[in-house]
Order: sequence, then structure tokens, then C-alpha cells
Amino acid sequence: MPRHQELPEKEGKTYELPTEAEWEYACRAGGKDGDLYGFGNEPKELGDYAWFGENSGSKTHPVGTKKANRWGLFDMHGNVWEWCADSPRKYPTKEEVEKRKGAIEDQKDPEGSERRVLRGGSWNSGPRDCRSAHRSSYPRANRDSVIGFRVVLRPGVRAP
Repeated sequence: MPRHQELPEKEGKTYELPTEAEWEYACRAGGKDGDLYGFGNEPKELGDYAWFGENSGSKTHPVGTKKANRWGLFDMHGNVWEWCADSPRKYPTKEEVEKRKGAIEDQKDPEGSERRVLRGGSWNSGPRDCRSAHRSSYPRANRDSVIGFRVVLRPGVRAP
């Protein structure tokens, strides 16, 4: 059994990478639109919530050693970039959204895409890269010491 199937098999539940929108929603944790971080707009407070280029000592740290966001989620900023289920794409313009007049669905990783979105920044990132809205991407087959992941439990969805 592939390692990524051990938890679903053991628990009979479905775990997935979050979509990019889910990741950002969780990071902001009910904050105001336009806030730079899940805790507000003050980059000087980033060190209270994140391991990043200015305080990490150039290494990862155990999760939960900094403050959690308003929803109790740790390390949404810094420590490691986090994989999302989406492939990189341009956000629609305001005009495109208004023309559509409906919900915009998250684009799951299309078949054959070589890249995935990364969010959150890492232990070697500056404050700008740790912002709630900052996006990056990386070839999905590559591994690096600055990349990790968190999973979403899909309620009501049973593992195959």
C-alpha cells in the first residue's frame, strides 16, 4: 500500500490536499479582507506566528511552537511552503467575475499538469512571501526542505 494511503485505509476517511481557496480561507481565519496575514497587517508581528528568514536559523521547526491563528491553526505562515491541490492559474479579473455572476469553482489539479500551487512561505522566506495571499508553484515531482503539506478531512466522504 502506498504511504499516502495509510491514514485513509486505517480510518476509513478521505484526506486530501486543500484547494488554494481553502488554504487561504483557513490562513485568514475570519480576518478582514485585505489583511496581509492571518493575524492582521503588521509584518513586525510575523515572528510571533511564523518561522521565516529572520528568525528560523535556516531550518524547519516543530509545528505549534509559535502562536496559532484565530481558528487554532499553527504554522500557516512560514516554516514550510504547503502544497495545494490546484495547478497555478491566473485569478479572474474583477470584470470576469462580475460577468460570470456565479460561483467560481476551484480548479483541481488537471490531469498531466506538472506544477502545483504552494502557499504560506517557509523558513527561508521574507515577510512578503509569508503573506496570506502570496502564491508560488513548484513542479509536483520535486521535493525540497522548504516544502511540506497539511491535509483536509472531507466529512462524509469514505475512503475507497
